[in-house]
This record gives sequence, structure tokens and C-alpha cells, in this order.
Amino acid sequence: MTAVAEKTNLLGMPKAKMEAFFESLGEKRFRATQVLQWIHQRGADDFDQMTNMSKVLREKLKEVAEIRGPEVVYDESSKDGTRKWAMRMDNGNSVETVLIPDGERGTLCVSSQIGCSLDCTFCSTGKRGFNRNLTAAEIIGQVWVARKAFMPFEPGPDRPITNVVMMGMGEPLLNFDNVVDAMNLMMEDLAYGISKRRVTVSTSGVVPAIDRLGEVTDVSLAISLHAPNDELRNQLVPLNKKYPISELLAATRRYLARLPDKRKATIEYTVIEGVNDQPEHARELAVVLRGLPCKINLIPFNPFPESDFRRPSMNATRRFQAVLNEAGYIATVRTTRGDDIDAACGQLVGMVEDRTRRSQRYIQVHQVSP
Repeated sequence: MTAVAEKTNLLGMPKAKMEAFFESLGEKRFRATQVLQWIHQRGADDFDQMTNMSKVLREKLKEVAEIRGPEVVYDESSKDGTRKWAMRMDNGNSVETVLIPDGERGTLCVSSQIGCSLDCTFCSTGKRGFNRNLTAAEIIGQVWVARKAFMPFEPGPDRPITNVVMMGMGEPLLNFDNVVDAMNLMMEDLAYGISKRRVTVSTSGVVPAIDRLGEVTDVSLAISLHAPNDELRNQLVPLNKKYPISELLAATRRYLARLPDKRKATIEYTVIEGVNDQPEHARELAVVLRGLPCKINLIPFNPFPESDFRRPSMNATRRFQAVLNEAGYIATVRTTRGDDIDAACGQLVGMVEDRTRRSQRYIQVHQVSP
């Protein structure tokens, strides 16, 4: 019995790869432009919709290609307007994607992995363990699905998604090639046309990948720091044992130096009661970040069942902010959004078939805890 060849999913192809695909079919490169616009600017998922191409070409495409996005298994809006989707990927696993509206801006928080291979102690995603990297089609598919939720599906100034942050489930830089392909589509004028200033990749500190990123793109960069010294960060972000703060910030400086404009890195700092929320932590952070072009985003910890950490008081968070502001930094406190539907920062979990068995270990620990 002859095996049926797997069809190529065109959803995740940036322009250069799409052009190469059409050349492999003996077609002209400009077909890539047409298909990109149909998929990403008009929301097409059927080749018969592509009426500016011949029927012969459309039939050929049906034989070898498909346009297949993730399956939506959950779609709910928070009382504050935040919207969360759970999207099922191949093999039954699912990831979560969140859209945060804020006036004329809509920020989509996109996942890059099913689960997370890192184990940051303050993040619910990490407690679910890790299954696999998402493909480029599965990453950009989250943008595609979210955009299709708002009709009409047309490019223009009233787009519901103006910003994208690779800050959902997973460590983006451990899925480097697929994340870069997806971000290229986000910024592609023939697709979503989002400014490079408004596409942000967030990393816990994969230093070699930050340097590699600077060689292939100029998106905005966010650093998940969460501690002002290595001793504390080793406890919160285990990756720090491999790439300590000094190496991470040096790589951040190198990345910013390559950008053609005077952009700042975003330093993400989850504030946890009794752990890293004291004024002395803020003063130490101000010293550590000295000379780095950055803005600081303070994120009050969002509780979840597997954690014993607590959210700090707003007074403690504001005191922390005041120390940084007095030291000359732009430090803002992120407003908690979507926590009534578990869509707040650090709360995304999805459904993960955990290859690491980490989730099972955490469940066992909490079952025997008093």
C-alpha cells in the first residue's frame, strides 16, 4: 500500500519560503504574494477562495498543500475585556493565547511551546512540564485564529491586534527557527504588517540565542529577570545557573547595540511577597541595570494552585517602583488583566502531555503537603 504524502501547511511559511515552495511546483514567485495576502489578510483557508489564480493551479495546490490552523477548544472573555483561547494542536495537546485590549491597542500574547522546558518557580506553565516545540504554522496560527475572531478580516488602521508578545507558554528562544519564521510573518507587509517595535520576544535568558537573534531580526526584546542577584535568581529561574545575570545583561546590550534605532529592552520583574519585593531588592536592581537602556515592568505575582508564593501588597509594589523611579528608571506596574479566566501573566497552562513528568512530581508534592 502506497503511503499518502503529507500535505505542506502554507500557514507558517514566510515570504521567502513561500516563494521557494511555488518555484518547486514550477510556478512563478509572485504566487507567494497572492497566497500570503489571501491567508493572512483575508483569512482564507480554502484554495477555491483564491479567485485571482487559475483553477488548474488551485487544484494542484489542493493535492500538495493545505491551510490549517489550530482548533479552538475554548474561547472566553474576561469581565475586563481580556480574551483567552485554548487551541488544540496535533497529538491532542493545547496551548493558550491571550488578547489584552487597551484603548486603541490590542496586545496578543502568543505561545511558542506546549508547556515549557524551563521550571521557573513562579510560573504555572512550567509546573505543567514540557511536550514539544510548536511549528511556525502553530505559532502564527494563534495570530490567525485571533484575527479571524474579529470580522471583517481586512488589513487597515482598525486592526484588533496591534502588538504581539512572544510571552505565552514556553521559552521562545528554545524554539528559535520556528519563532523567527512566525515573527517574520507578523511583520510582513503582505501578512499582518506589525511594526518591529510592536513584536516582542521575551526570554528567560538563553544567551547564545539572544546573540543569534541579533543576526537575523530586529524585533523588540524583553528579559524575564525577576531578581537582582544570582543567588536569588538561581532559585526563581533555574536557567540562571547556566547563564548568570552578568552574561544575560551583556548579551542584551549587544542585541540593543545592533538595532538601527535607540530602542530599550523591557525588564520583566515578577514581584513576590517576602521573596524579592523589598526596597533593598529594588536598590540592588537599580545598580545591576545601570547603563542598560531599559524600562522595567513590575508584575505582581499571580497565584496558582501549585505555588506557595503570594501576591505582594500594592503598597509594597509601589514602594519598589518608587525606588526605581527615584534612581532614574521608567518603572511601571502591570495591571493584572484576565485573572478571573486564568489569563493573567504566569497563569497559562493549556493541556500538556508532559514528557518531563514534572507535573506529576508537583502534584505528588502538594498531595503530601500539610
